[in-house]
Amino acid sequence: DLAEVLDSANFSPHSPNSANSTMCDYSEWAPSYSVIPVLYMLIFILGLSGNGVVIFTVWRAQGKRRAADIYIGNLALADLTFVVTLPLWAVYTAMQYHWPFGVALCKISSYVVLLNMYASVFCLTCMSFDRYLAIVHSLSSTQLRTRSHIQASLTAIWLLSGVLAAPTLVFRTTKPDLENNRTSCAMDFTLVVTRKEQENLWIAGLSLSSSALGFLLPFLAMMVCYCFIGCTVTHHFNTLRKEDQRKRRLLKIITTLVVVFAACWLPFHIVKSADALTYLNLFPDTCSFLRFLLLAHPYATCLAYVNSCLNPFLYAFFDQRFRSQCLCLLNHKKFLHASPHSSLSSQKTEAQSLATKV
Repeated sequence: DLAEVLDSANFSPHSPNSANSTMCDYSEWAPSYSVIPVLYMLIFILGLSGNGVVIFTVWRAQGKRRAADIYIGNLALADLTFVVTLPLWAVYTAMQYHWPFGVALCKISSYVVLLNMYASVFCLTCMSFDRYLAIVHSLSSTQLRTRSHIQASLTAIWLLSGVLAAPTLVFRTTKPDLENNRTSCAMDFTLVVTRKEQENLWIAGLSLSSSALGFLLPFLAMMVCYCFIGCTVTHHFNTLRKEDQRKRRLLKIITTLVVVFAACWLPFHIVKSADALTYLNLFPDTCSFLRFLLLAHPYATCLAYVNSCLNPFLYAFFDQRFRSQCLCLLNHKKFLHASPHSSLSSQKTEAQSLATKV
């Protein structure tokens, strides 16, 4: 059964309605068993170190945090929580989709994948909306951009993300395959369905709703914000004050994060949605098309996961303030390990000169 050949997030490409589905060649492309685990471990190493630095830098910034910094810290937290689970998925793929870690880790690690997807896109949406308020309604939006409002929005983000990812905790489980002597970590809808047609509706419904709520609708909201921002920035381009120029630099960083997020996650959602539509008989269920979905899915998934390790490098490349904060932290560590003969006054002078660049 192709559903048990590959299933890593909330996706299992096969079409149970196809009359010739049992006659199709669903064998996996063998090199993916070694290529995908290596990529997962690389993402794990880069994501763990990069997002760890981001969280530590934002935490140490204390009173100097911008609204965007708080969202960036939570975005890094979501990515860090997710990349911790990647070694499990690397082993799962290397063992040709055999899950040796038990039911609990199957549920939790799958849940974290979706939690990361929702929390990331919601954080980016709030960051975009914050830029919309700061640039388009800079004078009238002050009361809407207070620290308490930001904390409330973050609470809503994590609660909503947790609720939307909850079906994974309910339906995800281990499924033994005695014929191939392995155990898969897959969705099981036997708790709520009795017929195959009902199962098809559940699979398609959860898949399409996660793509709509976790990508399409937030992305459309971000695009609306950027349309208004673009009109405002273009209209006042020649009369920008120094403060407005700083807003534009921050806008450039957030826009880059959104574009990279869309580029990384779009192929995954296209493949997942195409598979969901085959369950509803709205897409062709030929052998060639189903095999294409099977072969494309691991690499579309891997590209989506790459996003979790890219963000720290984007901050370092585009955000001079973030680089300066990192330099301050590194310089502070040098002070702690400096020799007793070093001058305290020179240390303070150097620290202050760095702080002025933040």
